[in-house]
Amino acid sequence: MLALTQHARARLQQRGIPQDVVNELLDFGQEIHDHQGGSVVYFNRRARERLRRTRGDAEYRRLESHLDAFAVIGRQGQVVTVGHRTRHLNRV
Repeated sequence: MLALTQHARARLQQRGIPQDVVNELLDFGQEIHDHQGGSVVYFNRRARERLRRTRGDAEYRRLESHLDAFAVIGRQGQVVTVGHRTRHLNRV
């Protein structure tokens, strides 16, 4: 588990994203570079399927409503912010 900045902790609370989702996101999520020295981690189809197979259907259903979440990892290796995806992330 990576450290969360104060900003990331505040966004978790404001956006209603459970800490468990961030942990699973960091374990199973797809990572893409943000071209500013950091990266964005999100659940793509493959990551969701890996999560379901590893954690089981019951745990997957518990987290399912939050699987549109993403996390931004900064240059220092900390989670800088989190949010809900409302559009497609471009893979460049």
